[in-house]
Amino acid sequence: MQAGNKGYRKASDIPDTVPVFPLSGALLLPGGQLPLNLFEPRYLAMFDFALAGDRLIGMVQPRFDMADTDEDNPPLCEVGCLGRITSFTESGDGRYLISLHGVCRYRIMQELAVRTPFRQCRIAPFLADLDDDRGGAGVDREGLLRAFRAWLEANNMEADWESVKKAGNETLVNALSMMSPYGPAEKQALLEAADLKLRAETLIAITEITLARGQSGEGGTLQ
Repeated sequence: MQAGNKGYRKASDIPDTVPVFPLSGALLLPGGQLPLNLFEPRYLAMFDFALAGDRLIGMVQPRFDMADTDEDNPPLCEVGCLGRITSFTESGDGRYLISLHGVCRYRIMQELAVRTPFRQCRIAPFLADLDDDRGGAGVDREGLLRAFRAWLEANNMEADWESVKKAGNETLVNALSMMSPYGPAEKQALLEAADLKLRAETLIAITEITLARGQSGEGGTLQ
């Protein structure tokens, strides 16, 4: 089922409060697509709540730099990314298979005391993410492709290079960042990079360090 698209251009287009979905190792970036498989009752309730309202869900990672004080409600990273529900299907066994389209990053200003089974936060959006031009011109595309090619060779993998060549800088940087098999700390660094140029530089640096250590990353393989 398609939920449709909506343009987000200014601060007033973004709600002050959103339901948040803490998920370690998941990275959503503006303009990116993130598939999710929802099955826990509280997140099914979160989805129904979002679908009936602004269709926005705040993806965010649990804090990874401190011991969990509450396994069910761990401390959250300060920065996450809003995703708009663009499509969903019901699996027939009580699950939702959904797709989120990245809208903009946000900073958590306050977690609210709510009676819903899912968490809600007051947020401040990164308004620069709503601009059409997000700095793709400054990206070291060649350096990024060299690092990507080296990673593929180290892991005996191939890529659809025709599609890679056709991708714009923003699409390329964000897609490689989201698919990268790195851990929560690295994913958060990519999310919090000030602009696209710095995100590309961060991804290149992480990849080079990983290759120098003879590692393939922590989160699996690139799809």
